[in-house]
Amino acid sequence: MSSSRKSTTRQAHRSQKNLPSAERELRSGSKHRTHPPLWNRIFSVWYRHVRVYSKNLISNGFPPFLEPLIFLAGIGLGLGNYIEQMKGFPYLQFLSSGLLVSTAMFTAAFECSFGTFIRLEFDKVYDGMLSAPITANNLLIGEMLWAGTKGFFFTIPVMIVVSSFRILPVGRVMLAPVVGFLTGTMFAAFSLFVTSFVKTINHFNFYFTGFISPMFFFSGIVFPVDNLPSFIRPLAELLPLTHPVRISRSVCLNTVSLPLFFTDLLYIAVFTFFFGLFAVKRLKRRLIN
Repeated sequence: MSSSRKSTTRQAHRSQKNLPSAERELRSGSKHRTHPPLWNRIFSVWYRHVRVYSKNLISNGFPPFLEPLIFLAGIGLGLGNYIEQMKGFPYLQFLSSGLLVSTAMFTAAFECSFGTFIRLEFDKVYDGMLSAPITANNLLIGEMLWAGTKGFFFTIPVMIVVSSFRILPVGRVMLAPVVGFLTGTMFAAFSLFVTSFVKTINHFNFYFTGFISPMFFFSGIVFPVDNLPSFIRPLAELLPLTHPVRISRSVCLNTVSLPLFFTDLLYIAVFTFFFGLFAVKRLKRRLIN
């Protein structure tokens, strides 16, 4: 009797060994399930956006070349005739060194506000993405990295324009896309945080009209922050765009002050982490519900 039980047990073990590993885990009720590595999950979100964006690459990629030309011609050349120098540099150089990262701010802010809201509420893209083996955290981190990547690439057209016209030295301006990536990631985190509060798409008008557009003029791109009244200057230092503009300008014009440089980098890192963390927590509830 005991020998028959032993033979039956052996046959069961042999048959289970012959099963595929996934089915064997399912039958045994094992808690150890195989999932794609973390980086692969985040990369899949990023790669999905690359595929969608590259379908209309010319219409998406050509305007960034025109915007700096129009702005530099209208403001730089026009206003530059009345302002010879700004902080010891020709005004066109001063303006261009800050303009490099402003495009990263605008593209990341649009991507993670209007873009994220449309994918969340209208197209329901995230519903399909979350049916894959990724979490809401993976999805939102991928969103931020994608916006940072757009910030990197949108800085390149401005870099090409200012280098082609010999406005800024080619060697120094090559680091600008890295600052563009940091800028894009920072504003992606903040824009996702803003999106977590938005219930209707028209509410983004307050964000862009009341915060993003004014910040362009008060963060040191058009004129130095030092020229602001003393009671406004601390507020300008709190604005997130002020710090990547200062990094970009110091690198492009070779005026790097290491203590200030690392302070600005620390600000960007803390700002991105803080608002990114709260954005993920708030949007995670909306994605799951």
